[in-house]
Amino acid sequence: MSQPMMESAPQEQQAQKIETRTAVARMAVFALIATAVAALAVLGAVVLYAQGQDNDKGKGKYSLVSPGGIAFSDFRGYEDWADVSSARTTEILKVIVANPTMINAYKAGVAGNGRPFPEGSMIVKLQWKLKKSTEAPFAVEVPDVFSQAFVMEKDSKRFAKSGGWGYAVFNYDPASDKFSADAKSPSDCGYACHTPVKAKDYIFHPYQKR
Repeated sequence: MSQPMMESAPQEQQAQKIETRTAVARMAVFALIATAVAALAVLGAVVLYAQGQDNDKGKGKYSLVSPGGIAFSDFRGYEDWADVSSARTTEILKVIVANPTMINAYKAGVAGNGRPFPEGSMIVKLQWKLKKSTEAPFAVEVPDVFSQAFVMEKDSKRFAKSGGWGYAVFNYDPASDKFSADAKSPSDCGYACHTPVKAKDYIFHPYQKR
């Protein structure tokens, strides 16, 4: 066998070994990437599930839909919305909160400037029963048991028959720690009560500036 042919055989074997190691390395990298992607997907699903459980706190309220077709989930996150105003009757304390769309409109002068609230505006009236404080050194009534969430949302096409606003009530039962859709609250249930303030786009409560 000639010298050039004897030298080429080891070179070919060495090249094959390099190609084999390269292929193995590529497969290891691909496997590592696939594992990382799968782990991230599982982690993301766990985080989303945990967030949903934390937001709903086991009450299942965001699965509720009123008889008029208004979903409680439309108002998801209302617990962190800014307050607009407050009101009270002889038995009920009411705190009114609104979503950012509506708060921005309030700050722009709506509805006192004659302009309507924009589409997507949402407001929630949170209602508590009252009790006299047994701890304060002066006479004062404080929230006792939470009872209802009265909600409104602006969608002029969907709620054309009720001034562009949809209304619903979701009741809270402290004994079971659960919400339920009020069976007597169609989407226009609050329309008649709000018509006296039609000029203010059917909203009673003015924004209380800080």
